[in-house]
Order: sequence, then C-alpha cells, then structure tokens
Amino acid sequence: MKLASWNVNGIRAVIRKNELQKFLTEYNPDILCLQETKAERDQAQFDSTDYLEYWNSSRTRKGYSGTAIFTKIEPISVVSDIPEKFVSLGGLDADSYGHANDEGRVIMAEFADFYIVTAYTPNAKDDLSRIPLRKQWDKALMLYCAELQKNKPVLYCGDMNVAHTEDDLANPKQNRGKKGFTDEERQGFESWLSAGFIDTFRQFTTGNGHYSWWSHFAKSRERNVGWRIDYWLTSKSFKQRIKNASIHANQMGSDHCPVSIEIT
Repeated sequence: MKLASWNVNGIRAVIRKNELQKFLTEYNPDILCLQETKAERDQAQFDSTDYLEYWNSSRTRKGYSGTAIFTKIEPISVVSDIPEKFVSLGGLDADSYGHANDEGRVIMAEFADFYIVTAYTPNAKDDLSRIPLRKQWDKALMLYCAELQKNKPVLYCGDMNVAHTEDDLANPKQNRGKKGFTDEERQGFESWLSAGFIDTFRQFTTGNGHYSWWSHFAKSRERNVGWRIDYWLTSKSFKQRIKNASIHANQMGSDHCPVSIEIT
C-alpha cells in the first residue's frame, strides 16, 4: 500500500498546473493526505473518481490553511480537528492570530488496523511570536495521537514546520534559533519520539541533502538549499510494516514536495 503526504500550498493552483493529477497518475497512492489546501471542496474540481475525499477547511479564514485526505479505501470513521479533550489537556488556546484548531489543520481517518492523522502545524512566525502556541499545539496533537495508538497504530503525516536535526536542513548554523529550528520546536518533535513514534524516513536514509521544502529565494530549490519539514511518523509497533520511505523532490507544483511510505 502506498501512502503519500503533500503540502500543496493551494490546491487550486496545483490542479491548474496539472501537477496534482500528474502525481496521482504517476505515483498512484492508495491514500493521499494534503495540507494547506486553501480552499473549500467545491472550489477544487478535478477528476478524482478513484478516491473518496474528506476535507477540513478553515472556518474562520477562508482560503487559508486546510487539510484533506483522498483515499481509495473507505475509512471506518473520520474526525476533523483536535478533539476538545486534548485541546484542553494541551492548553491549546487562541492567540493574536486566532485559534489554530478552527483553521482546518487536522483530519483523522480510522481504518481496519491503523489510524491516519494528517496535520498542518502552525508556523512559529519570523519574530517567533507563535512559539507559545506551537508548544501548546505540539502537546495537544501528540497527546491525541498517543491516546489513539493505545487502540491501534497511528500513522501521522504532514507539514510539521520544524527541521528535527542538523541533517534536516541545508544551513543549520545560520538558522539555529530561527523559526523552524528553535530549541522549542525541536523539543516538540522529540516529544513525539518519546511518546513511541518513529521518523520513518530516518529508518532508511541518513545524512543531509534530503529536503521537502525550499524557499523561493535565490533559486533555493535548484541548488537544493532546503529543509525537511514534512514527515511520516508511525507508532513503533508498526515499524515492521514499513517497507520504504521516500521524498519526491522532482514533483513540482508547490514549494513543498510529496513524502511517502509504502507499507504491507
């Protein structure tokens, strides 16, 4: 089974460029999770007859954020957003930008022997003004997934807006302490590992040079000056079922590229 995740940074533009259709045709994922769709379902029309579609769009800021799951396998259940219990446990609250849990950032789909959770993690902002929010978000979402995995394994994917280690970005020294590479954000990632999740890509690939996002500045993508901030994490109990983890850097259409895993 092929599972893919992609921050499309505006699904309408990716459809207009024919890049989403290209990826679906060439890679043919059984399940595709999308982040930053920036649209309602009826605003993104294309031939997706092979897939059931589940959308979670922002309720407070139209054309902002948003997630979706396209799947060939019908889920047992689908839940949007972080449930209120874990919002409370994580202390997740509104800040000056609004409430992140109202922005269509999370979808959970339950299947027979695992859950898939996809999420678009809030950006810390250049001035790091959303670091407090990030700490709340990371805790609430991690607690939610940790609770789910008590029942069956969790496959978590999405744009986590953090490079975990120095190998996950091209210029770690210059970016230390900046958004996406602060101690707080990296510790948020570590909390997932402590809760029993693994970074699937690092089960197969070590070293740097493997990135999923590139700035539009100074031909960063052409020079592969990027960051690995898009992930598939899975419960440790699922490790033996993961046969491959890939970054599809040649797939265009967004400033992010798809990341995928293959499972048995």
